[in-house]
Amino acid sequence: MDNWFSSHFGQRSGLIGMIHVGPLPGAPGWSGDLGAILDRAVEEAILYQQAGFHGLLLENMYDRPYMIGEKVGPETVAAMAVLGHEVRRAVQLPLGVQVLAAANQQALAVALACGATFIRVEGFAYAHVADEGWIEGCAGQLVRSRDQWKAGHIRIITDIKKKHSSHAVTSDLSLLDVAHGCEFFLADGLIVTGSATGQPADANEVRLLAGHSSLPVFVGSGLTPENLGEFAAAQGLIIGSSVKQGGYWDGALDTKQLGRLRSAWEAIKN
Repeated sequence: MDNWFSSHFGQRSGLIGMIHVGPLPGAPGWSGDLGAILDRAVEEAILYQQAGFHGLLLENMYDRPYMIGEKVGPETVAAMAVLGHEVRRAVQLPLGVQVLAAANQQALAVALACGATFIRVEGFAYAHVADEGWIEGCAGQLVRSRDQWKAGHIRIITDIKKKHSSHAVTSDLSLLDVAHGCEFFLADGLIVTGSATGQPADANEVRLLAGHSSLPVFVGSGLTPENLGEFAAAQGLIIGSSVKQGGYWDGALDTKQLGRLRSAWEAIKN
């Protein structure tokens, strides 16, 4: 297995906390106050670090309904870069970036500008239908941009058979087929999810993938203190909804739940 994960996050497996930033400029819910959004993002980053998490992932989750790819404008990119920069100043954890929806070029630009070291990508290889519309593979352009921008230190972690999507167009391809395609196209890690935010992945699929891919495997949804042990085969454990008040992604962070997740990870880390 490629051991970049261990050197990157300092552990064989690690907890990565989601920071869902408020509606940004251009989004229907934009309040006009970027400072308030920044303050909450920094506060959450500090709470994750204090709870013993190993990384963070910054995402514009509130920018619904999402634009797709190149339609995501410079106002979003600028705001995400500022947010990422301030989070990086506040904590010492590795930071990742995702820009919805499938705005993977923009995520790479944000990561390069703010000092993030990985991006979460949707639509890296193959194609699918998401709730935003048709998503095409982006690997060719994205990997070339990373090379041209001298950003080879930024890891590309890609969802496969991602949540909130129909995969009828690739129904003749197994999860391993898609994973191998992503690996062939130079992805650095693979993310398995459930059908929607907060819904658990299939633990058997995670074990299968971890046993057949040379890349680190991440779980990208539905992790809780109760089920974390089922996903011990994964290296990256991306946590969001279950550490929020009410168990829903738009709640405030719950420090008790953060502690319970950390304790559950301690039980499986070796």
